[in-house]
Amino acid sequence: MRRKEKPRYSKIVDVKIGRGARIYDHVNLYKCEIGENTKIDAFVYIEEGVKIGSNVKIRPFTFIPTGVIIEDDVFIGPGVIFMNDKYPRVRGRWRLLKTIVKKGASIGAGAVIMPGITIGKYALIGAGSIVTKDVPDYGIVAGTPAKLIGYTSDEKFKKKVRIFLESAQDNELLGEESEWLWP
Repeated sequence: MRRKEKPRYSKIVDVKIGRGARIYDHVNLYKCEIGENTKIDAFVYIEEGVKIGSNVKIRPFTFIPTGVIIEDDVFIGPGVIFMNDKYPRVRGRWRLLKTIVKKGASIGAGAVIMPGITIGKYALIGAGSIVTKDVPDYGIVAGTPAKLIGYTSDEKFKKKVRIFLESAQDNELLGEESEWLWP
């Protein structure tokens, strides 16, 4: 961890943490792996066996259970919930369904990712969506249940994002200059 002091109100048990990772207080992390330069905000719960890549940003109030793999350069908005069991109950046998979020994907605030889903590279999940099916590479999905509405690789989408950013006032632009995320 980058912080000098240990988070006071967190439970961090047997976690492999990459260099430059930032983990804020009020988190519960159990037997998982966190990649380099990854940021995990407050009130995030990550269960055992989860693997999180490098340069990932996980915003507050997110739940990531056993069986989830998150590759590099992924953004997970606040309040995102991942599921790993299709028929949850308090007792008895259950079947772990694994979920993969591929490189460069972005998941909007409040999305729910059902178990056994693959979110493709550079895909974009709209805020509040419930993802019940695999999302293709570069796919944009939104709604409940989420439906494919476009592709991040589409020139119209790229133009829309560029115009949106170019129309901002100087005090509205945050973050650093970097290469274009979507191919």
